[in-house]
Amino acid sequence: MPPPLQPLEDATPLYQQLARQLAADIRAGNYANDQALPSERTLSEALGVSRVTARKAIDALVDQGLVLRRHGAGNFVAPRLEQASSKLASFSEELRQRGYTPSSRWITRTIANASATEREALGLGRGERVARLERLRLADGIPMALEYSVLPLALLAQPQSLEGSLYRHLAAHGNTPVRARQTVRAINADDTMAKQLGVAPGAALLWVQRTAQDAQGRPIEFTQSYCRSDYYHFVAELQSTP
Repeated sequence: MPPPLQPLEDATPLYQQLARQLAADIRAGNYANDQALPSERTLSEALGVSRVTARKAIDALVDQGLVLRRHGAGNFVAPRLEQASSKLASFSEELRQRGYTPSSRWITRTIANASATEREALGLGRGERVARLERLRLADGIPMALEYSVLPLALLAQPQSLEGSLYRHLAAHGNTPVRARQTVRAINADDTMAKQLGVAPGAALLWVQRTAQDAQGRPIEFTQSYCRSDYYHFVAELQSTP
């Protein structure tokens, strides 16, 4: 259960105080993913503020991507996928560990000639062909990321046969990814990405590029993901050296 709301008494506008208090409770995990927030009426009565103030506070949380407003149903905590940058795991595994149901919507599963960038990432020669996968990744039915993966054709000769987790498929055939180099930066969604991810054109996304290797150090996967920044964030744990 979330803690009781505290009185609003500092000098900042009341709606900002309320939004800050609710945001802190959400980030602290006091509200579960997809849990309904107290109604505007409940907030206003509990704190002695107007419903306009309560509504403005909720609006601020919606703008921050912390809350989803469902017309006719109420306001709900937005699901968020937090990924530790030091851990290598598949998208499906990360979601299941956090209590979500993962799924994918395939866009393409094809065989094609490797581009210059893909050849460099995977250590392939000119003219070599690759399995190219493009899919929309979802958590509890909500689009989270648009993912483009490329693998040497020897590791996935029939890309159309892939249905579930890519990493599980690789592990089942003796090609478990054990390490990866990953780059993350911010970009803006173009019209196509925006439509697929359900965001506005120009919305902020996290672009994640990863090259994974097997135990022998051979590159086996090159993936570029475009992740919704309102649901997806990366956490790095840092430690000072003595």
